[in-house]
Amino acid sequence: MYKRKNPVKLDCSVYLAREVLYGKWKVGLIHYISQGIKRPGALLRRLPGANRKVLAVQLNELFAAGLISRKVYSELPPKVEYTLTEFGATLLPVIKVMGEWGDRHRERLQEVLAEK
Repeated sequence: MYKRKNPVKLDCSVYLAREVLYGKWKVGLIHYISQGIKRPGALLRRLPGANRKVLAVQLNELFAAGLISRKVYSELPPKVEYTLTEFGATLLPVIKVMGEWGDRHRERLQEVLAEK
């Protein structure tokens, strides 16, 4: 089991938010779930480059944080759907501002990322 080398700074709200949202796909997952995409397969198609295992881990972390809810249908094959919780919906204004910032600085960000 993974043990943290450095403890989370519980007295800093920026670090707290970062710890909950840290993960390559989490912000995208919240965004797409808020748009009504609920099934893991549909989310996987919207996030090119993500693999099923990482997606499952990050969905479980968002669920554990109370940002999304999960409904498991008892049928064959098994069916799972995710929805945004009221708590998760509080992140939507933050994600919107991040998207606007990305739009405003698209060219510069594309240049920076192309250099990697």
